[in-house]
Amino acid sequence: MRRPIPLALVSGLFFLAVPALSASASAPGSATVALAAAEAVLAAPCKPGSGPKLRGRNFTNGATLPYNLRCADLTNAKLDEVDFTQKDLTGAILRNASMKEADFTQARLEYADMSGADLSDADLGQMHAKHATLRGTILTDAHGGQAEFPHADLTGAIMARAELTQANLTDATLVDADLNEATLGQIEARNADFTRAKLRDAKLGQAKLQFAVFKGANLTKAELVQAELNGADLSGATVEKASFIQADDVNLTGALGTPANVPDDAVGSTSNLPTGSEDAGGTDPLRPLVTRGSGGLGLVLVILSGVGLSITLILWGLSHRRRAERATRFAAARRDAEEDVIRLGEEIDSLDFDYKVNHMTTSGVDPDWRRALDAYEAAKQSLNVAQSVPQLAGVAAAVYHGREALGRVRSRLT
Repeated sequence: MRRPIPLALVSGLFFLAVPALSASASAPGSATVALAAAEAVLAAPCKPGSGPKLRGRNFTNGATLPYNLRCADLTNAKLDEVDFTQKDLTGAILRNASMKEADFTQARLEYADMSGADLSDADLGQMHAKHATLRGTILTDAHGGQAEFPHADLTGAIMARAELTQANLTDATLVDADLNEATLGQIEARNADFTRAKLRDAKLGQAKLQFAVFKGANLTKAELVQAELNGADLSGATVEKASFIQADDVNLTGALGTPANVPDDAVGSTSNLPTGSEDAGGTDPLRPLVTRGSGGLGLVLVILSGVGLSITLILWGLSHRRRAERATRFAAARRDAEEDVIRLGEEIDSLDFDYKVNHMTTSGVDPDWRRALDAYEAAKQSLNVAQSVPQLAGVAAAVYHGREALGRVRSRLT
């Protein structure tokens, strides 16, 4: 049974590895081995804030940053225009730091805390920020093409005019975020939470927004051309003049306003915005007919028409009710299945840390770990294609096998 490597031992290995690097200069071939050992130690997990203590330091004027910034404490630091290209800031604390126009190209900020930091005009291209915290972070005019923010917390972040083409926002939280005029084309944002987010004039062309939540969000004049919206919740969202050209699985139930373009196969209808321009008095459209047909044959025709209309409405209502009941049952079952898939993903994420620590010295992949990952992907795929309650059985089966595999991995790590 494999035992976890104590962090104290990992730290000791690092200090032993550093002298080995200098001594290896005279030994052919040993430099590569020593370098690989040092890199393995640097890749080990660390406690956020346990690294270099750099609170409030000013690096804006060219002061040299330490080479190792993993779990560094840079709270309130001045880092404007600093080059962090490919730097490893995993677990770093950057709360309220000033990082205007800083370059984070391909930098690693997994589990970093950037709450309240100012990254205006920063370059975030291909930055890795899985599980990072960016609550209230200023990202105005930032450039983050292909940046990765899965499971990140961007609550209240200010991202107006940010360019995040092909960014990964899967399972990210963007509640109350300001994304007005942001460019979000081709983003991956499955299960992302955009509740009450400001997305006025945002560009979301070809965005993958399956099961994303837009409750109360402002999507006025937003462009969602060819966006994938299967399971997305637009209830309470303002979609006035928004464009859904060729978007897939659009469901406008509970949305507000009048979209500019809606696909023919869109589901649901929007409600009017409270503009105060409603016609006073609520004129009854049948009143002119009754007036004109108040005598003789006209009145008979009006009565017959009313009876026919009533029967039609009753039959339509019964059919609509059956469809609505089926849709309600499927929606409830699908929500349960979706929660199972999300929990499986969270279980994989929570085990990922221990798994990496216990496999630092091995190059192979645990077969059960691979089975768990494959099962997670299969569960998501089955969830995406399911159109009825019976079809959700594939999701349950994949989740079951994934949890079985994770259980075996977990038993070997303890």
